[in-house]
Amino acid sequence: MKNILIPTDFSENSLNAIRYAVSLYKDAACNFYILHVEAEIDNNESNLDIHSSVINIEKTSINGFLKEFVNRVKKNVTFNKNHQFFTIANHDSLINSIREEVLLKNIDLIVMGTKGISGCSERTVGTNAGNVITKVKCNTLIVPENAKFEVPKKIAFPTDFSIFYNVNTLLPLTEIIKNNNSEIEFLHISKRDLVLNENQRINIEYLEDYFADISHGFHFLTHTKIENAIQGFVNDKDITLITMLGKNLNYFQHILFHPLAKEISYYKDVPFLVLH
Repeated sequence: MKNILIPTDFSENSLNAIRYAVSLYKDAACNFYILHVEAEIDNNESNLDIHSSVINIEKTSINGFLKEFVNRVKKNVTFNKNHQFFTIANHDSLINSIREEVLLKNIDLIVMGTKGISGCSERTVGTNAGNVITKVKCNTLIVPENAKFEVPKKIAFPTDFSIFYNVNTLLPLTEIIKNNNSEIEFLHISKRDLVLNENQRINIEYLEDYFADISHGFHFLTHTKIENAIQGFVNDKDITLITMLGKNLNYFQHILFHPLAKEISYYKDVPFLVLH
């Protein structure tokens, strides 16, 4: 049984994240925990765009409103009999609440919807999603506002190969790949001519061996701007999911937290899986 935690501010973005999660794990037995935290809602991500049939939040309890929201979810997604939904209301900070539920519910994956940089010039993901990625040690799937579910046949894995990926770290990714017959494309981007050290070569050999039975490729690009190289790669390879290791902060700074450039759009369209 897979345990999935989905924080919600009742926005269309969070509803989209739930749709994506249910579709991604449509054949798996899952407990979906829908969490609402009253404190620390990021206005850049929050948009109480609730269908008129849903009772106004001021006229009902949070628990009651959560149940209405889950009913709305069930009307908008196709789920199997092995999918169960539970609601959680909390009054602590967002990060503390998520950390608590990760421990209590033995959470395997956090799924968050994000509206991106709307009104913010310094981040390509909202503050809440960024904080969860960097402050909570749990695999996290970021579903951007424009992302509509499609089977992740092509997965990009940007990495500098400086970190060893053990079996437990790669397992959630491997499950997605095998369940969807996906291809994994490892991508190294350098600003100058590439020279691999011994540690990087060892890590590449390990990945080559680990994914031997899975369609995969290794790509080495030279570009002065990592985010532009990612955009070109996403376009050329029809990438439908990007994944990275949470410890690879150098890449994160460029790929997710870099100031916005007009030609960069992948963070609005392509889900992002962070492995811890």
